[in-house]
Amino acid sequence: MIPLLATAAAAARPAAQAAAQAPGTPGLLGAFMALLLVLGLILGLAWLLRRLPGAGFRPADGLRVVASLPLGAKERAVVIEVGGRQLLLGVSAGGVALLHALPEPLPPAEPVRLPQIKDLPDFAQLLARRLRKDP
Repeated sequence: MIPLLATAAAAARPAAQAAAQAPGTPGLLGAFMALLLVLGLILGLAWLLRRLPGAGFRPADGLRVVASLPLGAKERAVVIEVGGRQLLLGVSAGGVALLHALPEPLPPAEPVRLPQIKDLPDFAQLLARRLRKDP
């Protein structure tokens, strides 16, 4: 049994020496520096994309969507205003087609009024009414 242990200890010495010479883990400071490097790369690439021509996602000047109406799963009718004229376009998965040039502009749509908090009923009253089964 002792010769077996001596052989195992002799075999383990080179592995221990190799482990002693291996670099250590980066630790908390190294992980923090790696995180800063990745964040810097992300911000730098975002800045670069904004500076490249044609990479912006800004709407075109003088072009505005006036109205849009879904006609199907992938089809819709869209009224756009360009250069003071309004055009009715058909948009589908196959492409975009001019359907009609409107002789007069569409009247402006009335804004949608969302309910205000003061218009909503009190939650405590609704809950009490529901628990009492009041109509």
